[in-house]
Amino acid sequence: MPAASPAPVADAASPELTRAHARRLRDIYRSAGWPCQDPLEIDLLAAGLLERLRSPLGHETLRVTDAGVQWLATVLARNRAALSAHEALVERVAREMARAGRLAWTGLSLRAQVPTGDPAKPHRWCIARPDVFSIRHTSVESYVEPVVHEIKVRRADLQADLRQEAKRGAYRDLGECWYVLGTDARGRPIAQPEEVPAECGVLLALDGRLTVARPAVRPARASLPFGVWMALAKATPIGGSDDDAQALLGEPS
Repeated sequence: MPAASPAPVADAASPELTRAHARRLRDIYRSAGWPCQDPLEIDLLAAGLLERLRSPLGHETLRVTDAGVQWLATVLARNRAALSAHEALVERVAREMARAGRLAWTGLSLRAQVPTGDPAKPHRWCIARPDVFSIRHTSVESYVEPVVHEIKVRRADLQADLRQEAKRGAYRDLGECWYVLGTDARGRPIAQPEEVPAECGVLLALDGRLTVARPAVRPARASLPFGVWMALAKATPIGGSDDDAQALLGEPS
């Protein structure tokens, strides 16, 4: 869930609210309102998004105020907009890969190996879920040139992802790793290429185009493991740009 914006409160000294606050407020909204009495709850009470209620028996519960409901609605709208932008860019990158003559998939779960730093067991298996995965359309296994594209449309999401070194390691175990960076509300890239690790390529989605800001370093692996081939065999690649033209061939003139 993306970082939540500060709620409109009168006191300038009120705490800055984050996605953890939004998650807690949503949980309270869906629950009986029993208090946890922790710092998150204190922040929400101070911001006027929660209020305390006392029953005739002296039990204290919490209720989300009207301001809290409005803030949750704002956060929800922003999350939906960010998700829609992410899905649109994922689709665009996958289509571009297909138009380039590659086989492209979205929504895959692929087994990959990441280093552990332990000489006795140098690698461990994990599940990688790339936004877009593509290979060359070839019958020669050593020519497939697998590529992972990770799509980011929010800076906070990118920064959180870059802290996960094992995740990048899993992507690079599968093939080249590229980060596709969207733009902020002012049309500026959400990050600069130098903020992304040097082994990863960077594509910028600017002015309706995908521009290479820095190429990726190709990993040493020359082929894909059998488990990845099985996953690809069970999935359906994105259609290419000539699908409609091919369909016309079967229509009467």
